[in-house]
Amino acid sequence: MDLDDRLRHYFGTADMATLTPAAFESGTERMRVELGLEKDRPRRFALWTLMFMLGVAPDLDVAFKDEADRDAARNFMDMADKAEG
Repeated sequence: MDLDDRLRHYFGTADMATLTPAAFESGTERMRVELGLEKDRPRRFALWTLMFMLGVAPDLDVAFKDEADRDAARNFMDMADKAEG
């Protein structure tokens, strides 16, 4: 997945600084719908990570049925937290 392409797909721009609150909400709602419909595990995980980085990811038990996917998401959250700190 190309990040700029995904941002354009959901928000109409790759420049997040230009989004209005309404455009951000609309884009994140599209992401929630697509996450709910996505069946491919790697694509689902990639979408969830983007949502996590934007602060709109659903809880792990809602997003992932498989424990291995929840563990991978926890690992990603730990790595992101370390990268910030």
